[in-house]
Amino acid sequence: MKHLIFLILMVTSLLVGCSDQSTDPSAIESSSAMSEIDLDLLRVNIGNTELADLTPGEINSLIFMREEEKLAHDVYLTFHELYGTNIFANIAGSEQVHADAVLILLERYEIADPVGDNPIGVFVNEDLQTLYNDLIASGSESLEDALFVGCAIEEIDILDLVECMSQTAYKDIVMVYQHLLDGSGNHLRAFVPQWESLTGQVYEPRFLSLEFFEEIMSAGGPGNGNGNGNGGGQ
Repeated sequence: MKHLIFLILMVTSLLVGCSDQSTDPSAIESSSAMSEIDLDLLRVNIGNTELADLTPGEINSLIFMREEEKLAHDVYLTFHELYGTNIFANIAGSEQVHADAVLILLERYEIADPVGDNPIGVFVNEDLQTLYNDLIASGSESLEDALFVGCAIEEIDILDLVECMSQTAYKDIVMVYQHLLDGSGNHLRAFVPQWESLTGQVYEPRFLSLEFFEEIMSAGGPGNGNGNGNGGGQ
């Protein structure tokens, strides 16, 4: 996962010159709330699976994903405060639910929570701290840039989740990651058309392959609504 952090740092250079006009935030369409996960149902279904003997890699992935979801939440909430657009507030709410879903697993396996009471914009992982600072700086240039950052975050989140899922076979962990993957697909499908509407350009994926990106945008890939909290037990 860590090598993907350095890929997303390229966003700062990709954003240079991407916007040459200011846009009224009211031009952004409202986006309905996106908290796709029923945490109570998820907690019940996770409780129906057997406790696993996690590897250090699986533990580190959960810790990382907890803070990565916080990062997305914090970035979007900051952009909402800056631009007053509903799409950032709604997706920030969804990201909080995603972070809470990972917390269920941390508590289940008695893994120390890296988030704790940390305020917005504060992270234990130094790479994520640097990433947050860079993304906020990039997205603060214009509303278009903020939407571009949102697209990039969701692309990277999808890649990280696919990697995490490929490295575990435990049903409780896969169940949570699948929910997060579905959510990231939904978020990407929300951000992309808003960016395209404001810029008049066709969005091109920066990190996902074009084939995978098109699959997601057509609702045939992550975010197609398969994650409904009804995963079975192991």
